[in-house]
Amino acid sequence: MALFPQNKLLLATHNQGKIIEMKSLLKGQIKKIVSARDLNLSEPEEAEDSFSGNSLLKARSAAKESGLASLADDSGLCVNALNGDPGIHSARWAQDGGNEERDFKKAMAKVHDLLGDSKDRSAYFICVLALVLPDGQEEVFEGRVEGRIVWPMRGEGGFGYDPIFQPYGYDITFGEMEPIEKASISHRVRALQKFLNFVKEQNE
Repeated sequence: MALFPQNKLLLATHNQGKIIEMKSLLKGQIKKIVSARDLNLSEPEEAEDSFSGNSLLKARSAAKESGLASLADDSGLCVNALNGDPGIHSARWAQDGGNEERDFKKAMAKVHDLLGDSKDRSAYFICVLALVLPDGQEEVFEGRVEGRIVWPMRGEGGFGYDPIFQPYGYDITFGEMEPIEKASISHRVRALQKFLNFVKEQNE
């Protein structure tokens, strides 16, 4: 694709779940896709205070290190009654101190415990994609899906907080959905569609 040098797009993530999902969603749209995990690139610390800031930080690092057009994702669960938490700390809530292993069951239980008897169970998943091209051009794309927190956890599918998030208009959680069903409405899909629309416009 003319927009990408070497006709390659780098997914600036080491998260295997995200890599599989994004490669699947971009299949047939982008010819050559590699990941930061594939190329063993460094993994910068997410030190910004917003989804867009963290996404740009990761994309800039990957583009500089690889010389490729880089697409980074920063996403998370925002619970309104918890002032938007876990938000940008969604992954960190699943870690114990310096332990790199993530335990999302523990993180989901933390959300449930903090909500307590709150009647407001509303929440949303957000995904912010940042595209950084080797020439320095930067673009940001945002996708959201609104829903509510449920308990107990339901479903073994998806990853992260999917088993406690029930999107509005559905009676099942992301964790109970088949991948193709989740892909039709997810926050990441909505952000990726905006990205693909941009790519199409640039190549017309």
